[in-house]
Amino acid sequence: MHTIRRRLPGELVFSILLIAFSLFMLWQAYSISKFESFTSAGAFPMFAAAVMLLSGLIAVRETIRMTPVPGAEGESVWRQFVRQITPGVLVQFVIAITAYMLILERAGFVLSSYVFLVISMWLLGSRKWVLNLWVSAFSLAVVYVIFQTVFAVVLPSGSWLAGVFK
Repeated sequence: MHTIRRRLPGELVFSILLIAFSLFMLWQAYSISKFESFTSAGAFPMFAAAVMLLSGLIAVRETIRMTPVPGAEGESVWRQFVRQITPGVLVQFVIAITAYMLILERAGFVLSSYVFLVISMWLLGSRKWVLNLWVSAFSLAVVYVIFQTVFAVVLPSGSWLAGVFK
């Protein structure tokens, strides 16, 4: 059974960007050694970039041949594209990761990672709060022990709680 695949919003633009990136990488690979020989430093990167360029050209050709996915009534292609590539859970997860990065230095590894793990489980669909709290604590304990004792990595202790534990 053969199904006809339709072109998704933004797929053609992505394919064209793939070609532009491939051309840029081919130029960068060429600038390594100007392709003096097949054994020069830039030969393999040039080959890889050329394969990527060829793949991009094939992708554009195939994408142009597809018929676009019909959109909702009155919805622009741009709006369809944004709706498909940025589902709500992805946006929420990016916000959670950003908050984790910003608070890690002040709250420390243990507290910020614990809160991040609990929130992440909730964002990914787990609504069992007690289980989330226990799994996050156990996972964090294992990670902490491995990194502190086995690898001897100094994890951020946090400036907010520095006076509490001294």
